[in-house]
Amino acid sequence: MNINIKSTRLELTDAIRDYFQDKMDMLDKYLGDLEVINCDVEIEKAVGGQHKGQIYRAEVNIQVPREILRVEKVEKDLYKAIDKVKDHLELVIKKYREKNRDKKRGK
Repeated sequence: MNINIKSTRLELTDAIRDYFQDKMDMLDKYLGDLEVINCDVEIEKAVGGQHKGQIYRAEVNIQVPREILRVEKVEKDLYKAIDKVKDHLELVIKKYREKNRDKKRGK
């Protein structure tokens, strides 16, 4: 899967890029033969309130036929945000495939 990664207020290092690529590669088994038209990822270091400190936001948009699967998570740790996005995206993909399977079966 070809992934377009954008970072905001954060230096996108090779370690972050490789980590995200590894996590997205894990989703290939759930995508199966599903056609992925486009996959956009945004990683952002957001400025929290007075006592919040650094907050990281990870967002993934996967464009599939007739729909866009979107997940966004906010955490205090960048890698934790990436892990949560992957886990939630797995559920979204399963739900999308089940919905399409039911449509084909006429339910």
